[in-house]
Amino acid sequence: MGSMKNAGFVIKSDDIFSPEDYGKPISERLSEILRRNVSKNDYANIAIRSNVSFSTIRDVVYRTNSLTKTNAQAIALLIHAAFENSIAHKLLVEGDSLFLGTLLKV
Repeated sequence: MGSMKNAGFVIKSDDIFSPEDYGKPISERLSEILRRNVSKNDYANIAIRSNVSFSTIRDVVYRTNSLTKTNAQAIALLIHAAFENSIAHKLLVEGDSLFLGTLLKV
């Protein structure tokens, strides 16, 4: 399928999904991780970039719609956004833990 530039490299849905992944919902684990790590802004921005509707992306993430060749690029971009968001969140939480630890003198 097509590719999109992001952060200086190309994200290709074919590198993430295999032919067996199409025509069925994404895994429960991927669904949970995406829901935990992406915002509505991420959905909206990726909908614009990939030309796949917000509602289609949401339905694939919530497993009420199957992964297709058409929406796979949007999901690949969403996986990348979730990855970046999870790293940013981890750094914030580590900083918060250090700060709270100093307050508690742990």
